[in-house]
Amino acid sequence: MNGIIGGEIIAAKQHNNLEGKSQFLQTGRWERGWGFLWKSKAEYISESLVEKLLMLSAVVSIMALLLISVFIFSRGVPLIAKVGLGDFLFSLEWRPTQGVFGIGAMFIGSLVLTLASLVWAVPLGLLTAVFMAEIAPPPLIRIMTCMVNLLAGIPSVVYGFFGLVIIVPLIRNYLGGTGMSVLAGAVILGIMILPTIINISQDAIQAVPREYKESSLALGASHYQTIGRLILPAASSGIITAVVLAMGRAIGETMAVVMVTGNAPIIPDNLLAPLRTMTSNIVLEMGYAAGDHQAALFATGAILFIFILLLNLVLNSIRRAGKRYAGN
Repeated sequence: MNGIIGGEIIAAKQHNNLEGKSQFLQTGRWERGWGFLWKSKAEYISESLVEKLLMLSAVVSIMALLLISVFIFSRGVPLIAKVGLGDFLFSLEWRPTQGVFGIGAMFIGSLVLTLASLVWAVPLGLLTAVFMAEIAPPPLIRIMTCMVNLLAGIPSVVYGFFGLVIIVPLIRNYLGGTGMSVLAGAVILGIMILPTIINISQDAIQAVPREYKESSLALGASHYQTIGRLILPAASSGIITAVVLAMGRAIGETMAVVMVTGNAPIIPDNLLAPLRTMTSNIVLEMGYAAGDHQAALFATGAILFIFILLLNLVLNSIRRAGKRYAGN
């Protein structure tokens, strides 16, 4: 009898333990479910907040661009309409005190200086990019990458001071003239655009599929033949992008150019002649300009704005063409 009673007590205890465990497991699942829902809700709120911040940043950027555009064009377009686009853009006479506003000499000066800097900076930058992407050992690549990035971070006024102290006296002593010339500006501006050309060209070369190179080498081509006849043509869209971006950087540079080019509003007839760019004209005369003179400087800024916009359109066309070529 006692055995039967003891067995019933043990069975009751086991039943109570099983009920307790079941209740505990159900409570745990309930808590985990609430925790999952709470976590999902927190993640949704954080993602929604980040999305709104990104949207706000994009809207602010677009609004800033629109406001700058409206401000520049509202101040400059009336002067262009008054003078005439042809006379303003192609006339070589710049006498603002007499009401003569022609930026032709400065427009040509900007193009001459940009092309002169690209003539030597593009080959050097492209060869450097090829060396870093295909030939140099990894330790040297790391050192050169640091040096190129350091070159990109130097302020333009430091470049201008270097040109004024080093480059201009060298040109004056060994080539003649005052030293402040197209050549001095091209040397300094070329150094400044080198990081853009090197970095973007290197990325374009490294983006060429490795299978291309391996197939070329397997067919018997040498390493340098593969670089010249396969890798560079395949990376041509990226290399052209680097050149276009470097051109935009050169067109918009101001301080270093002001310090080494002489700032004479004339068309240079040789590399040792002085010149004035459109950006230099704005920064030199905005401090005391008023009336139509000030409006003419804003109009110069509008012309620069349109020129940079056209460069960006060309760049986008090159990128689309490169994607189509890669897809084919």
